[in-house]
Amino acid sequence: MEGGAFAQFLPLILIFAIMYFLLIRPQQKKMKQHQAMVEAVRRGDQVVTQGGLIGKVSKVKEGENEVEVELAENVKVRVVKSTIAQVLNKTEPAK
Repeated sequence: MEGGAFAQFLPLILIFAIMYFLLIRPQQKKMKQHQAMVEAVRRGDQVVTQGGLIGKVSKVKEGENEVEVELAENVKVRVVKSTIAQVLNKTEPAK
């Protein structure tokens, strides 16, 4: 009887393992990469927000979770760091 109960749960366990390796694990890896990219954003980087706006980072507020992005000359907006979708051009690291 015990062997039969285990045999019934084996497909469920296999399905969960396959879902973990095909869906959950890659998504966690992607989230970590995004978080590292967002933390590495600094002044002068050209970024794309999730809303599709492209601009240059003019100020990074260290204590807070936001950056100031210049969309056009004298047009600056405050953007939450996590809404940065992509960094187009990185600036050289300060020496």
